[in-house]
Amino acid sequence: MKNRGALSGITVVDLSRLLPGPYCSMILADHGARVISIEDKRFLADGLFMDIINRNKRHMTLNLKTAEGKQIFFKLIEKADIVLEGFRPGVVNRLGVDYESVKKVNPRIIYCSISGFGQTGPYRDRVGHDVNYLSIGGVLDLIGETDRPPAIPGIQIADIAGGGMNAAIGILLALFAREKSGQGQYIDISMTDGMVGFLPAAMFFSRLTGSEPVRSDNMLSHRYACYNTYETADGKYLSIGAVEKRFWQKLCKTLEIQDYADLQYDDRRRTEIIDCLRKTFRQKTLAEWEGVLGGSDVCWAPIQSLGDVLKDPLFQAREMVVEFETRSGRKSKTLGVPVKMSDTPGSIRTPPPEFGQDTAAILKELGYTDEEIGVLVEKEVI
Repeated sequence: MKNRGALSGITVVDLSRLLPGPYCSMILADHGARVISIEDKRFLADGLFMDIINRNKRHMTLNLKTAEGKQIFFKLIEKADIVLEGFRPGVVNRLGVDYESVKKVNPRIIYCSISGFGQTGPYRDRVGHDVNYLSIGGVLDLIGETDRPPAIPGIQIADIAGGGMNAAIGILLALFAREKSGQGQYIDISMTDGMVGFLPAAMFFSRLTGSEPVRSDNMLSHRYACYNTYETADGKYLSIGAVEKRFWQKLCKTLEIQDYADLQYDDRRRTEIIDCLRKTFRQKTLAEWEGVLGGSDVCWAPIQSLGDVLKDPLFQAREMVVEFETRSGRKSKTLGVPVKMSDTPGSIRTPPPEFGQDTAAILKELGYTDEEIGVLVEKEVI
């Protein structure tokens, strides 16, 4: 039988929306889980239905504020393994679909909540978005140029890593624990907790130096020439990450600046060395530097745009940029599955569904007739 992924046979009911929760359930779906995403059709007007992370899933509409909607939800979770939600703390309790209520119906359920500041603590009721979680968690203070305001990254680090990825880790840990205990459990994922978890290197160097890390002025952020970014002759950029002495000395030899080979972390001459490398890298185009550095065993990389990434032969070879067929039959590019497994690989099996596309089919699987489904539509339950 063709492999369908490590999580084949696992059913996920996903109540979350936007990015953190759906990213988590995409990971689970990519690795074989049956994911049913549930959203209220009222949210369709927001225009934030991110279909790119709904591949391999089914999608239905459901109004949990109605008695009929709640009844459908509990029918779904009778045989489910995981419930995922991303509402503000307390919302699921008011709706009557919280962990304690669900556990009464299915004691083996694994229930994961993703929120900005966690289900407990003095900030649990605060609203926020990615930039706020990066801010309070100490990450944003370390991004950007010295003596300038912190720079907001162009990707959602807290949403994806602090929320989605940590939720996936927690769910997999809970599934493993359930294999031994037979019992499900509750998982509380805070995106700000996730960002604080990003600070081990910052804490290490703070203890090592006895001072707080300063934006763009520490060992792994622009202070030294060996770990920095440089502009090329054609206005593009590359990065150097020669942390170890042997890599730095190899770089100096390649660039013919051997006078600096033993001055890697010399604070008296660090600006001089940075200026030298800036001048050196501006002498050739990025493509020319690829020819010089590509096979030289130096820690370097071109700084690529999204368009560059989609064309890079590395990511095509690694199947991180793949083609799939849309529901209209058109070929389209999408991002691949980053976790590579030899025996139970993840895969992209179905394209993203349209909003609510599978509602009727799922209800029929639960035993609802066409007439009953029509009544639910009239009552705005679905």
